[in-house]
Amino acid sequence: MRTIQGPGIFLAQFTSDVPPFNTLDAICGWAASLGYLAVQIPSWDARLFDLQRAAESQAYCDEIAAVAARHELVISELSTHLQGQLVACHPAYDALFDGFAPQNLHGDPKARQAWAVEQLHLAARASRLLGLKAHVTFSGALAWPYVYPWPQRPAGLIATAFDELAKRWLPILNAFDEAGVDLCFEIHPGEDLHDGATFEMFLDRVRQHPRSNLLYDPSHFLLQQLDYLQFIDLYHSRIKMFHVKDAEFRPSGKQGVYGGYQSWFDRAGRFRSLGDGQVDFQTIFSKLTQYDFPGWAILEWECCIKSSEQGAAEGAPFIQRHIIEAAKSSFDDFAGSGADQKAIRKILGLADSEP
Repeated sequence: MRTIQGPGIFLAQFTSDVPPFNTLDAICGWAASLGYLAVQIPSWDARLFDLQRAAESQAYCDEIAAVAARHELVISELSTHLQGQLVACHPAYDALFDGFAPQNLHGDPKARQAWAVEQLHLAARASRLLGLKAHVTFSGALAWPYVYPWPQRPAGLIATAFDELAKRWLPILNAFDEAGVDLCFEIHPGEDLHDGATFEMFLDRVRQHPRSNLLYDPSHFLLQQLDYLQFIDLYHSRIKMFHVKDAEFRPSGKQGVYGGYQSWFDRAGRFRSLGDGQVDFQTIFSKLTQYDFPGWAILEWECCIKSSEQGAAEGAPFIQRHIIEAAKSSFDDFAGSGADQKAIRKILGLADSEP
């Protein structure tokens, strides 16, 4: 077993035009002051990072790493959540998701999708030059408008959607393989990959690709009422990244999982700051340590009640308290008998029989 690395922080929800959240150097200083040891960088935010330069220049990547190092931080991973969403986008969401792409691509879904694919290829190369082992993204969605089977879905609709999803992602997975980086899908409502069953459907279609892996975020599973602890037992070999995010689910006579079109504040299920929700992090950290999780415990903050700055300040010590220093020996080693194979056979009454 190994000890989980952390605490780290995903910067996407904290960046703004106001110091210290508007430059990589300043936001790294802020994160370090709170006790974080790593930053996960949103690759789309030009205030912090230039993905094109990072994919083409080792010198630029060294410069970015040095900025973090000045604050005794490392870069844990890059994120392409917004770009990944555009690799597969149902036309129903075209207007909403145009905002994730450059303005000159708005209203042109084909060009927008090609841009998104190229962004993922850049991210693979940038991750390699930065010496990173994993990368996080969204799968996008072609079938999500049909998640509830009413009206009755035509036979083959979901299979065709997942065939196309795999077709689009397979070349990207191969690019990450060439870069030596695991591509981790954040399993998330709104994406075609939103639970274990959909991930398996996708995995079958990309021929169990070794780079098709998972970011584990229990908050999205709690809001679906999925067993987020058993999920670790089932998919631990594919879990390469971990967002530490809390949530709560309090159904009523008025609403449940679907939320009644209410705001985040008024939904039965909502994200909370660490320690304010219902997620069993003690068991999660135990299971991930047991299964030799190789990565970082990264705070992702999304709470409709508590301020982001308070959430970030409380997050680092919360994660640190939950990190388990992995045992290097068995607790009962002191009582070992030191028996060799001959002695073992004698203990079993096999001393006079053939081995």
